[in-house]
Amino acid sequence: MLLEWLDVHSFRNLSGRIFWGGGLNIIYGDNGQGKTNWLEAIYLLATTKSFRTQKLQESIRFGEDLAVVRGRVAESAEVHRELSVALQGNTKAISVNGKREAVARYLSQLHTVSFTADDLEIVRGTPEARRKFLDRGVVALHPAYVQTLADYNRVIKQKNRLLQDASELEMSLEQAAEIIAPWNEQLISLSAEIHRHRTDYLQRLIEALERRLFEREEVTIRYVSSLESKGDLSHYEALISERLQLRLPAEINAGYSLIGPHRDDLEILFDGRDIRAFGSSGQQRSALIILDLAAISVYYSWHNEYPLFLIDDVDAELDRKRIGYLLEYLEGRTQTFITTSKESFVEQFVARANVYQIQSGAAVGSEPEKEAIRSAATTSESI
Repeated sequence: MLLEWLDVHSFRNLSGRIFWGGGLNIIYGDNGQGKTNWLEAIYLLATTKSFRTQKLQESIRFGEDLAVVRGRVAESAEVHRELSVALQGNTKAISVNGKREAVARYLSQLHTVSFTADDLEIVRGTPEARRKFLDRGVVALHPAYVQTLADYNRVIKQKNRLLQDASELEMSLEQAAEIIAPWNEQLISLSAEIHRHRTDYLQRLIEALERRLFEREEVTIRYVSSLESKGDLSHYEALISERLQLRLPAEINAGYSLIGPHRDDLEILFDGRDIRAFGSSGQQRSALIILDLAAISVYYSWHNEYPLFLIDDVDAELDRKRIGYLLEYLEGRTQTFITTSKESFVEQFVARANVYQIQSGAAVGSEPEKEAIRSAATTSESI
């Protein structure tokens, strides 16, 4: 999988088209010029989402009402696809080769793994960040899983509304159970599907972990179900059905759902200790990189091709020793995009990279871009 070029209109401060090289791409420039915006545009093209905001309308350039990100992906020398994401107000339109596409099918077209400051929440933040990490990995293998998550969130939202009503109206337990039962039935099957997909993906991650890539300490991970120690997790549907019945009074009293995989977590240990509490900043970054590389390996084993790897502000997040190990590991595997504001970093790795200097949101003087323009001109002359 190779992203050949990216063309951007009114997304953040970006403008123009960049032709990317295979292997390592370094996006270089002063702070505030738009380096991270180019990574965000790549991420948007792949996921239809941003890694910086949940409100995509915030990414449309001020004074404009439409932003468009387009790119061409090469699956092989003969097979290419043009992807497009258009943002207008609160709506977005996605297409493949000029034709509108459903989200589940679109998400199978291009995949990224990212390492950003926000992604560090996976190793030191809330359980929600870790659940999202797992869910992104599952979607990469099973794009239709995105609909399972949407259905689950819809059911939880409706159930929460009914639980709140039951609490405020002081319904009897029998009345509340009657109106909530249909939603719990959906919840049971959707929860079982989510649990099955997450635990299967976790096992694949465990098998792919390069546990000691950077440090002497070993990274280990474990899925922590909120139903753990409540019964036999191998019979998940029966167990969650039992817990939903048992905990209904408590859910009514709380006014929201207390049972389900939206309360699960991913345990990350560094040499046997919880990395959130005992890991240093460097160890947390190392652990996240190790998880990302495992995600890349799992994707490759499933699809027989590598995803794109995005690393924002690499020299601020990793020291030079870790960066060296990382780039050595990635060489010959992924098409990697790294941002930096330091000339010394560019000078150190320029021999093995394609370098793009960004000024005011546009690339200036990149060699792959010049070569693409020369190639296009030669083709035009020959015709």
